[in-house]
Amino acid sequence: MASSLCWGCFSQLRPAPRTLLQLTRTKPVTAAVAVASFHTTTARYANPVKKKTTHFTRDTGPKFREARSAGSKKKKGGSKHGSRQTIAEAKALKTRIVLSNTNALEVPDMQDLTAENMVDSRLRGTVLGLPMDMIDRLRAAEAFKWTQGWSLFRRPGSLVRKETLELGRTIDAISQGEMKGQTVAKIITGERGTGKSLHLLQAMTMALLKQWVVIHVPEGQDLTMGHTSYSPLPDSNPTQYVQKDATAKLLTNIANANQPVLSKLHISQDHSAIKVPLLPNMSLHTMATMGAQSPEFAWPVFQGLWRELTATAPDANMQGLQPFKARPPMLVSADGLAHWMKDSKYFSVDYQPIHAHDLVFVNHFLSLLSSSKALPNGGMVLYATSTANSPTVSTFNIALKQLAARSAGVDPTSPEFPHLDPYEKLDARVLALFEGAAKDLDITPLGGLTRDEARGLMEYYARSGVLQEKITNEYVGEKWTIAGGGVVGELEKLGRRLRVLS
Repeated sequence: MASSLCWGCFSQLRPAPRTLLQLTRTKPVTAAVAVASFHTTTARYANPVKKKTTHFTRDTGPKFREARSAGSKKKKGGSKHGSRQTIAEAKALKTRIVLSNTNALEVPDMQDLTAENMVDSRLRGTVLGLPMDMIDRLRAAEAFKWTQGWSLFRRPGSLVRKETLELGRTIDAISQGEMKGQTVAKIITGERGTGKSLHLLQAMTMALLKQWVVIHVPEGQDLTMGHTSYSPLPDSNPTQYVQKDATAKLLTNIANANQPVLSKLHISQDHSAIKVPLLPNMSLHTMATMGAQSPEFAWPVFQGLWRELTATAPDANMQGLQPFKARPPMLVSADGLAHWMKDSKYFSVDYQPIHAHDLVFVNHFLSLLSSSKALPNGGMVLYATSTANSPTVSTFNIALKQLAARSAGVDPTSPEFPHLDPYEKLDARVLALFEGAAKDLDITPLGGLTRDEARGLMEYYARSGVLQEKITNEYVGEKWTIAGGGVVGELEKLGRRLRVLS
């Protein structure tokens, strides 16, 4: 009998799932049923796939206080600002100074800079290591800069160039030669990368070797950029301003860098006028430390310390307490001199910009350029300009050109002598400073190294493992030319590019 259902109706029926067939059958599953397991019809009985919910789905909105932005990701664990560095931490990490690299090769026959070989002309063009017992004292004086590439070598060292030998002869002559007791004032100039800051480092190392007292201002901008506290100096007319925190920091550097010398010297002057509790038998190191720990007394203590270091004899009422010892020569150095030749970032009560010369700290150091007897016990005043971070002060630039022409022997009445621009606004205080400067104020321009000095520097790079090239005359001449005529900063950049011999 024919069925009333057609074949098309049978094709629309859903076959029973395989599991249901296994439960209803008493016999094992046949091969035909097992082979048909690839069919996709049974997927209709599976659970429906959940729809993925996003922040942009209209039917499902965000949860309570949940962000809709696709770019916002919630941090897991920790506070909201836990992994973010502070400004001070980021600056300290960037400007940290590493003076040793254990991966660099050690130069076995490297000599140290000593008080004896600092005037040896035979060492010109060689790299001398800084004495290891002076490293901590130089670091305390902030003589190193983080841009000088100390982390490339096993130990700190510096190249002996022509200007280094002249500096060593001057310091030796002031210590025990024909210039004993005299004061030499110089301004170091030059293009960027010529080694001005490194020249100050060499001067500080030689001064410490000769048992001098070193007072160093690492960056002139720090005193004028408006980042330290300041207050009017009482009874000053015109009004001058004191920076007690900056003075306390300088006293800390002086005490740490000159501890072996200051601990042997004692107070010999009457300091009752400065109203600071000083004991008569106190050492100068203890005196500087007390001013560093008490910023409110920092400026009076600095004045008293300066009076002690420039004393030539004890006061009448201070005799017999401690035997008076002759004061050693002094080296006063500063970097970034151009920042002291313009208005600072500080403001007066009337909200007028304060000139840098009205800051007693800056005015004290600039006054050393105006007198050849600023250091009665002898010494050197060594200031350097900075081209990496220096403001454009036209008055200061023309004053340096006139000073350089005067040092070269050019007559001021000559047409070759630099003259002031009548159509340019000039700073009268800067002009007065250099017009009243000492006649023996000299300027030392630093330029590029000679080919022999450049060869010695590159040989040191090769022996330290930084430069893996064969040092020949052709190679030195090529790099000397590329470096702008032996600019030491450019030679250092070329030395940093490591090359492996094939």
